[in-house]
Amino acid sequence: MTHIALTAQSISLRLIELSDLAAIHALHSIPETDRYNTLGIPKDLEETKHIITSWVAAHSATPITTYTFAILRATDQEFVGLIGLKLWPQKHRRGEIWYKIHPDHWRKGYATQSVNLILDFGFDTLKLHRIQAGCAVANTGSIKVLEKVGMIREGRGRKVLPLKTGWSDNFEYSILDTDARGE
Repeated sequence: MTHIALTAQSISLRLIELSDLAAIHALHSIPETDRYNTLGIPKDLEETKHIITSWVAAHSATPITTYTFAILRATDQEFVGLIGLKLWPQKHRRGEIWYKIHPDHWRKGYATQSVNLILDFGFDTLKLHRIQAGCAVANTGSIKVLEKVGMIREGRGRKVLPLKTGWSDNFEYSILDTDARGE
């Protein structure tokens, strides 16, 4: 398995492992983290295991096209959440990010630091040209994170997210390797 470790002031990122199953299942089972997520709450630990087994297996591919990282608090290595980067075909030099943070760790800067680490990894290590993200239009927390790191809102997809509350519009964001990055 590939070893990648990325660090920032308050957090570190490492590729997820099957040993993260309990923490990931707990994160996916929280209604607040499911509110703007289309994955849904897993019915049991086995469903979560099925999901993350493919994520872990993707880290052994050559080349890796899907990275899923555990976000860990630097002080004690406590699991804070997940962040992922999915690559498009190499010719496009493009990736898409997603993240999910445990509510106990909201508004502490962990999402911003995690996204910045992934942007650095994507642009500096993987030599991507464009990284994009989407979020439900009511997800003000993610909107703030994406704009803080320098992503630009490019548009709005109408009724594309099947959320528990019904169909939601989605804001589309991106940043290019030539764009200025935020904090």
